[in-house]
This record gives sequence, structure tokens and C-alpha cells, in this order.
Amino acid sequence: MDENEVQTLLEKTDAVLHGHFLLTSGLHSPMYVEKFNVLRNPVYTEKLCKEIAARFINDNVQLVVGPMTGGILLSYEVAKNLGTMSMFTERVDGKMTFKRGFGFAPGTRILVVEDIVTTGGSVEEVVNAIKDLKGEVVGVGLLVDRSGGKVNFGVRTEALLHLNVETYKPEECPLCAKHIPMTQRGRTGK
Repeated sequence: MDENEVQTLLEKTDAVLHGHFLLTSGLHSPMYVEKFNVLRNPVYTEKLCKEIAARFINDNVQLVVGPMTGGILLSYEVAKNLGTMSMFTERVDGKMTFKRGFGFAPGTRILVVEDIVTTGGSVEEVVNAIKDLKGEVVGVGLLVDRSGGKVNFGVRTEALLHLNVETYKPEECPLCAKHIPMTQRGRTGK
């Protein structure tokens, strides 16, 4: 699957939204990728995850980990395609951690997966949680890298789609300056 096919799939499912959005990172953006418009479809999710798995098939991945919530679906499907186990991290008192009895042996080769990356903060937290337990992160697989290529996790990172989308600090946002109201996520305002 190449980037054009991924972008076509996102557009076909109305996963790409335009307006004035407040991102999880706190930044503002004129575009938002509503991942669940794609992930709610098992056929599309399987197709995208097969592509992520194919990119790491020769890396001897022993475990796939994603952050809650979208990362759970991706982790499961990528792990299924790699023939290995899946786990996810959750926030506890503001810190990304493994719960539910999840654990692994030191040195376990782990692939981290995530849906959309803007600043990379959540992935970095997952990587740190893995390192705290002495796991070895062998790579990061992403559906969409919307950082403009700015994220660097210190390991090979494969994104199915790269988007260079403007983001703004709230105090510097031209959409705010024009008094354009925030678009509710999941709605285009039409």
C-alpha cells in the first residue's frame, strides 16, 4: 500500500476533516484526522495493519504495544499479522504505564504502533514505559505522521502516510485571530 492509497482510503471514509481543531497536543490545526472513521471498519483496519506489519516482518518482533485507545486496535491487528502478542499502555495519574498484569521479559523485542502522531508525545511515553521494564524498542509503526517529519524516536519509524499540516500555538493561531470557532471533532460543521 503506498501513501496515495492510504490517503484515498482516509478520504473515502471521511477520516480527513477540515476546519479549526484543538489537537490533543494543545495545538490548533485547520485539519484533523478522525482515525476512528477508518478504525471502525474491520476490513480497512486489517488492510492498514497488514501494511504496518509487512514493514517490520524481518525485525523479529516479539511483542506489539500501542497506547490506549486507537493503539489497542492497531496493536492487536499488527500483532496478529506478525504472529505475536499484543499489549497496550494506559495513563495512570498522568503517566503512561502497563496495567492489567501486562509485562514482558527484559530484552523483549517490541514494536510500538500508534494511529496519528503530531508531536510524538504519546509514543515517547510508550517507549519510555517499555525502557523502564528493560524492553528493546525495534521500531515504531504509524498510520499517519502529521509532524512534517519532525518526530524522532531513535528507532526506525514507518508511517503509512505523511502529512505536513500546519499547527499553531493557541496564542499564534491565525484561525483564532479571524474568530473562526473551533470545529467539534468528528463534525465538519456542514
